[in-house]
Amino acid sequence: MSATVTAPAGGNESAPAPARRSRVRNVTFPRILRSEWIKLWTLRSTWWTLGSTVVIMAGFALMMAVVVQFLNDQMADVEMAAEDQASMDAVLGAPTVIAGGYEFAALVVGVLGAMVITGEYSTGMIRSTFAANPGRLGAFTAKATVLAAVTAVLTSVSLLLGWLVSYPILNANDMTLDWSDGEAVRKLYGVVIYTVLVALFALGIGTLLRHTAGAIFTVVAVFLVIPFIFQIVVAFASSLDWVLTVNKFLPSVAGSAITPNGAQVPEVLDPWVGIGVLGAYTAIVLIAGAIRLKAQDA
Repeated sequence: MSATVTAPAGGNESAPAPARRSRVRNVTFPRILRSEWIKLWTLRSTWWTLGSTVVIMAGFALMMAVVVQFLNDQMADVEMAAEDQASMDAVLGAPTVIAGGYEFAALVVGVLGAMVITGEYSTGMIRSTFAANPGRLGAFTAKATVLAAVTAVLTSVSLLLGWLVSYPILNANDMTLDWSDGEAVRKLYGVVIYTVLVALFALGIGTLLRHTAGAIFTVVAVFLVIPFIFQIVVAFASSLDWVLTVNKFLPSVAGSAITPNGAQVPEVLDPWVGIGVLGAYTAIVLIAGAIRLKAQDA
């Protein structure tokens, strides 16, 4: 069906200008990524969370370095057996000092991971997100991708700062990080992998619960409260095999096997097996969140 536009009768009056057509662009994954990137960095909570992570990790590294200096001063005149020296190096070696605050930093990043999705539910912005992305999974994948990338870069920068602030003290005690030591370097990039998985786990929990306080409480319980309780149980009931088995398969304990803290946990899994277990937990939570995202309206 076509319409005919009749020109005005008066010769001095000009015809109305044709309406401009706005260019409509297809919704593609790169554009969704850009949208999620902009939304993440326009949140004030993002800057506070990321700044806190850097301060925590750099501050802990400096504090741990001071502790190492103090212990070395106290034990300067004490002769230690080779086994005892190796045990001390495993507990307070350079990777442990540099990454000393990673567990607390991971919890802070976990808060960000939960708020990435729960913040939109609390403000109602999630409806606009899904209106622009009716498939929903594209937006969810973009959120996870941006969150993982930002967390990886943030953790790497924090570890670098931790190395810089602790280097003078470690160097004075002949404990600098040996970058040619594959085991030591693995512990540091293991921290990056662990932190990214915690952030994604929190994103999945936030998608399932759709409530900021509930999601944060759950993440803190899984990665802090429950492991702490099991540490007490293991200390008093280490003779029970099932206690040690359950403890080493907890998300935080299994994931920590690839980090410098792995050697400090009894009956810990192999590093790559442990991080694989945490990855499996994270995948299950993300898949469950995606299913609910598709099945239920905002």
